[in-house]
Amino acid sequence: MRSLSHPTAVVAEDEETLRHELIEQLGKLWPELTIVAEAADGVQALRMLDEYQPDLLFLDIEMPGATGLDVARQVAGRSHVVFVTAYDQYAVAAFDQGAVDYLLKPLVPARLFTAISRLKQRLQQGQAPAELGGVLEQLGSRPGGSLRAPLRWINATVGQALKLITVDEVLYFQSDNKYTRVVTREGEALIRKPLKELVDELDAQQFWQIHRSTLVNAMAVAAVTRDFRGRMQVKLKHRDEALLVAESYVHLFKQM
Repeated sequence: MRSLSHPTAVVAEDEETLRHELIEQLGKLWPELTIVAEAADGVQALRMLDEYQPDLLFLDIEMPGATGLDVARQVAGRSHVVFVTAYDQYAVAAFDQGAVDYLLKPLVPARLFTAISRLKQRLQQGQAPAELGGVLEQLGSRPGGSLRAPLRWINATVGQALKLITVDEVLYFQSDNKYTRVVTREGEALIRKPLKELVDELDAQQFWQIHRSTLVNAMAVAAVTRDFRGRMQVKLKHRDEALLVAESYVHLFKQM
């Protein structure tokens, strides 16, 4: 650790683009802060925590190797923690206790500035890092023992660019070889996340699986029809194509 006027931090975030964005924003909003290390997974974060003993730890909750919650259990009051999460439904209720801060993805500079202001105040007042036991217990006590609330946004590749797309913009997801197509009103993009993972991460009431290769946003369904072979198809708002509904998913539309 360094002096309170020049604190140190470790940034743990598995998505490289977002990690660099957070570090860049911290540099602009808090130039006195020194980022001593970056971590791309939970195991690296634990190693950097032990090696650098930072004043602050910006910690993504969903990381491979060891989750942010696993890492947080090892902090043991050594660092002030700011959780970074895309899942706000349960996280906000747990973090809004004042002692532990959070940032929602995608990052909003104004919200980061608020978090920085709180951290500066705690450092200036010599406050010890918060004990995380109560927060972690609350996060782990929801049904299923997981923090996962429905996914709110995704990173998708459009040509050579990386685009942030909110799930509400998505009309449907469809498997495409090693990728998953993300189809919106404006066009298409690709992500590497397989459809079976999306099934677990998306709100099941909003996104319906209608085929082993297709997830459709129920709010985007304009009509349900039958083709000349008697197969059910979904017609979408704002798109011309029809999506085939597998027989095992026909029951989803019986009340429509």
